[in-house]
Amino acid sequence: MAKSHTTGLTRRSLMKGAAATGALALAAPAIVRSSLASSGELNFLGWAGYDTFQSVFDTFEGATGIKVNFTGLGSQDEFLAQAQTGGATNGDFDISEPTSDRLSNWIDNDFIQPWDPAKIGADNIEPSFLTAMKDGKLMASPTIWGTEALTFNRDEAPLEYGTASLGDLFDDKYAGRLTLRGHSGLAAAGRYLEAQGQLPHPFVEGYSDETKMVAIWDKVLEFAVSKRPNIAQFWSNENEAQGAFRTNGCVIGFNWDTSAAALAKEGLPIGYLAPKEGAIAWAQNFVLMKGAKNVEQANAWVNWINSPEGAALWATAYGANPVAKGAVDKLSPEAKAFFEAAYPGDALSKLWWWPEQPAWFIAKRTEYATKFVSA
Repeated sequence: MAKSHTTGLTRRSLMKGAAATGALALAAPAIVRSSLASSGELNFLGWAGYDTFQSVFDTFEGATGIKVNFTGLGSQDEFLAQAQTGGATNGDFDISEPTSDRLSNWIDNDFIQPWDPAKIGADNIEPSFLTAMKDGKLMASPTIWGTEALTFNRDEAPLEYGTASLGDLFDDKYAGRLTLRGHSGLAAAGRYLEAQGQLPHPFVEGYSDETKMVAIWDKVLEFAVSKRPNIAQFWSNENEAQGAFRTNGCVIGFNWDTSAAALAKEGLPIGYLAPKEGAIAWAQNFVLMKGAKNVEQANAWVNWINSPEGAALWATAYGANPVAKGAVDKLSPEAKAFFEAAYPGDALSKLWWWPEQPAWFIAKRTEYATKFVSA
């Protein structure tokens, strides 16, 4: 089970295997049509808030004849709720795209079945990301990776690498102009307090020990609630995160790179930067539902996404980073510039990958986040 992707990852491997957002010359991947399923449909339960997906689906359909029926939801909890109510077993959906830290929820609940590596072109993926194994079987195929870090207005909240800190989020000079997500805002606060030597245990130990989690998160919650008046808006999905800056007056936040990239692409003075404590990193994966009706089409989709061209298209649609070999060469200079600005110097060596989050942790985390948001 993938607990992190830090093993084997270096700045060189990440730069080779990933770049960030930007315009991409859309060209259909050079895949022979006869090598894939040539008709049918694919039912995909994925992330809402990305209007750019449709162009990728259209390109895929043109290459394979397979139509993608996409249903978008705003959070992983919604994905799991849909799976729990039958979506994983009754054939309503064929694939979904959860992050690595939540894969154990899908595996433990028997919502998914393994992929056949040969049918999905797994050899085309950077090996460092192929970690979601169980009993020697590949349970998830990695798709993109990205981070949650400092999003800031260049004019009103300028930041520079090396001095920019998670603590900047809670600076009173930004009172009423901060946006956070409930649970990841607490994680940002926790990692800041850890760097200041103010936690009773290392922050990461709270993910595997409930007693330590309570001791850590009680301290974190106390600090976060003291800064609650600074928060103009909590976000929980892509649309809300972007709206905080676009229309609700926020100048600093702890957000996904995809949010910052979308805002910057609109011409807004928005920057994105890893804090000195390290950006929190995530990776997404395609999973094959237990009751998938269109397995051949699902294999064709993942195989296509694992090509350099398909991976670059999918990463660009998100504004994130691809994991397929050679995909970085298909991205634009603007994409690489965004990546290099976000992770200068030693930033990539400091990436902090979300640990695996078991069910007991999610339940406790939700309790703390609810208290924080409602304070």
